Amino acid sequence: MIHGWGTDAIRRAEEPLLAAGVPLMRHAARAVATTVVREIRARGQRVPGSVVLVLVGGGNNGGDALWAAADLARRGVRALVALCAATVHAEGLAAASAAGARVVRIVPGDGGGADLASLVTLARAAGVWIDGLAGIGLRGALRDPLARVVATLEAERAEAPDEPVVIAVDVPSGLGDTGGVPGPVLRADVTVTMGGAKSPLLLPPACLLAGELEVVDLGLPLSPAEARVARLGAADVADLYPFPRREDHKYSRGVVGVWAGSAPYPGAAHLACAGALAVGPGMVRYLGTVASVRERHPEVVGAPGRIQAALVGPGIAGATAARAAFGEAREPEVPLVVDAGALGVLAAQDPPRLCVATPHAGELAGLLGTSRAEVESDPAAAATAWATERGVVVLLKGPVTVVAAPDGALFSQGGSTPWLATAGSGDVLAGVLAGLLAMVEARAEEEARELDPREVARTAAAAAWLHSRAALRAVGLRAPEPGGPGAGGPLQAHRIADRVPTVIAGLPR
Repeated sequence: MIHGWGTDAIRRAEEPLLAAGVPLMRHAARAVATTVVREIRARGQRVPGSVVLVLVGGGNNGGDALWAAADLARRGVRALVALCAATVHAEGLAAASAAGARVVRIVPGDGGGADLASLVTLARAAGVWIDGLAGIGLRGALRDPLARVVATLEAERAEAPDEPVVIAVDVPSGLGDTGGVPGPVLRADVTVTMGGAKSPLLLPPACLLAGELEVVDLGLPLSPAEARVARLGAADVADLYPFPRREDHKYSRGVVGVWAGSAPYPGAAHLACAGALAVGPGMVRYLGTVASVRERHPEVVGAPGRIQAALVGPGIAGATAARAAFGEAREPEVPLVVDAGALGVLAAQDPPRLCVATPHAGELAGLLGTSRAEVESDPAAAATAWATERGVVVLLKGPVTVVAAPDGALFSQGGSTPWLATAGSGDVLAGVLAGLLAMVEARAEEEARELDPREVARTAAAAAWLHSRAALRAVGLRAPEPGGPGAGGPLQAHRIADRVPTVIAGLPR
């Protein structure tokens, strides 16, 4: 699991190590230099003689970048150091100069206007850029001259025939302390973050500008309890997933009830049931109105009976039908997943004790009485607002899925393929989530305990992970391609469900 901390928590953790004289900056610089060498070699180039642009601001990130320049220069790299602040880290600058780096002042010592023409000349000469312009704790957008420096670099990058690799030190310059993007940002291909991940590196839309994330362990005494956000990985999903035991039967594996589909949208029922079946519960009961579901999925049971989780909403057309289905689905008092057409019903009623709403940005905007653009500008804040207001878990679908619990717990699940943005993928996700919830609830019943909203939120994050990894498998990928074009090919939603069992089979045991 990766945790993301805010600026205050990181700085508190650094204080005792800095007071003890631990050379955190030198350690960070070595990690940056190692990443640069790897990227040079990945491009099929020799390290000696390669040209690297080192962008230096006035903070500690600039110091990290200067020490990295010194390290690279000693390895034979032509390090071009662009000083983009009136004052920079003196010891790091001396080390870079002594190692043979070429130093060019872009922002004069009096803080005047930036020499952007010289900056462009340096940028065009380098195949790798190190971004040490600005660090954590930024309040609001970058101001001039850094704002103009970043805008110039982004424009130059867009026009470059061979786009440079940008390696950010700690965070891409221009990101603040939240998931929002307050102004111009130098988008990174790789972010080498020190001590622990910073929350904007996990939260959208900021995290979409961070590229591949590398966390350098500096031995900081960071507490997961203080983290703002968490991201599950394969081992975390494996810990949560109720693998079958020899003594299990179909009822102990969990039973999920599905209310989905209508005459205009029969496919939603098929896809929701496919998702639920794929995750591995003991039984899926389909209690909707689309008769062809049981023909397409003979494993699905059409009779009512005991269930341990319910799904309502995908493809249900009309407010009257949605209200009726919602009433039936909540009656058993089991964990309830509410999607699509049933979200409006949930907004108008007291929610069940354990409930997950699964809106996309447009639907959540309607529930909050705001615009889609407002939700997309800070999805974590929007999801948290409705979760706390309504007392439900919110799974907000998007390029990075955000899961917010009523108590403020937050998960962010990224790393899929943009091909996942296709009709019906949300229906499959709702089914996967409901099936997994039924399995988790069945295991909790055996242990004579009740699930709590935070455990439900964690289950929702695990379902998002399974769904995203299944989509990757469906387009022929094993891992995402951060910040790059969408590899693979077009994806149909039913293929996501087909790959879920393969993803589960590959979980560590």
